[in-house]
Amino acid sequence: MSATPGFPRPTRRSSAADRTAMLRVDQAGEFGATRIYAGQLAVMGDRHPLGRVISGMAAQEERHREAFDAMIVRRGVRPTALAPIWSAAGFALGAVTAAIGPKAAMACTAAIETEIDRHYAEQLQQLRDDDPELAGAIADFQAEEVEHRDAAIAHGAEQAPAYPLLSGAIRLGCRAAIALSKRI
Repeated sequence: MSATPGFPRPTRRSSAADRTAMLRVDQAGEFGATRIYAGQLAVMGDRHPLGRVISGMAAQEERHREAFDAMIVRRGVRPTALAPIWSAAGFALGAVTAAIGPKAAMACTAAIETEIDRHYAEQLQQLRDDDPELAGAIADFQAEEVEHRDAAIAHGAEQAPAYPLLSGAIRLGCRAAIALSKRI
């Protein structure tokens, strides 16, 4: 039986394995975000007015990562084995986009936060009330990720050189990192 046109198909409930994968990928994503901002700040530093904006976003991402780190430890979830790759790749992405220019750095943030907003929304739909602690953290962090995306757009993300290409490539990479971190 198929879903009625115009009505979404109900999502299946989340299993313990689903929630473990969610926590693994969310912790990996927040770790990657801290590395992206570290790369941007290494290039831009305090010499650019956006340095303060990026530092504020980085502090929020660090808080998100710490919360997921604590949940991983409490629940005995294995973090992704890809963390060393995400560390290097995240830092490189941040540094390269910042080297292109401030608008490219903001394009990077807008692209990633667009994907994370979508990803967190899907997780919340699947979780429903299965795991209030995880759902609450995701909902809180999702709101801040949307703020980061909106701030990046307000600071010229869409005016970056080759914005559609840059944004599309970064979003594709983000989706690939999500898929890999769920399993590895």
